[in-house]
Amino acid sequence: MTTTHPIVVFTDGASKRNPGPGGWGVVIVTPDGHVTELGGGAALTTNNKMELTGAIEALTRLRDVPGKVAVYTDSTYVIQGIESWVHNWKRRGWRTATGGEVLNRELWEALAALTAARPPRSMTWHYVRGHVGIPGNERVDAIADAFAVKGRADLYDGPLAHYGIAILDIPDDTSVPARSKPAGGAAGNGRSKGPAYSYLSVVDGRPMKHATWADCERRVKGRSGARFKKATSDVDQAAILRSWGFDPGAV
Repeated sequence: MTTTHPIVVFTDGASKRNPGPGGWGVVIVTPDGHVTELGGGAALTTNNKMELTGAIEALTRLRDVPGKVAVYTDSTYVIQGIESWVHNWKRRGWRTATGGEVLNRELWEALAALTAARPPRSMTWHYVRGHVGIPGNERVDAIADAFAVKGRADLYDGPLAHYGIAILDIPDDTSVPARSKPAGGAAGNGRSKGPAYSYLSVVDGRPMKHATWADCERRVKGRSGARFKKATSDVDQAAILRSWGFDPGAV
């Protein structure tokens, strides 16, 4: 019997010290009620590489599985990259708008190929904010963190009824938050509404805190793969850094 319910995928990646030891985690839920957890890691990697690897590993596992796929991730880098930036990079011969080489090109090419191999309009990408108690996101974050820290994790493979995690408890709004992109095509996470506590950026795997948006923009402008976001409080700043795979004390 056919079903209109999609295959649900949660995926996440993390690295310590970025670059440093990292891990990725995936949970796949098929419409027939089966849960498969996947995970892995690398001794020296970056958060962005692990985010991409998690998505690649999930779609590789589903390569021969028909049906619609809904992917949930807290990485706007992955979502906006695969839905938008990758098409421009291809047209420019895998160059950024400023002529530089696209970072993590081999991973982007692999993810783009896996996405293109599925039927048109059969995949959707959804944003879930990290570290706010969404069960699926919390689980893949735990898997990724376990591989980054210990090099292993206990992975589940069995019926949804026995899983013990409310994996299908998903927010109604899974749209990517609005972002403000600096000139030059840097890949950012945008600036949230409200007064600024600080501005955060990541360039070449190194986080930095800025007192003003102008300072932050100068750092990320024209830098491929750069990330940036405004924090509205110390708590928000810590949450953003954790979602990017950094210890809050890293800045």
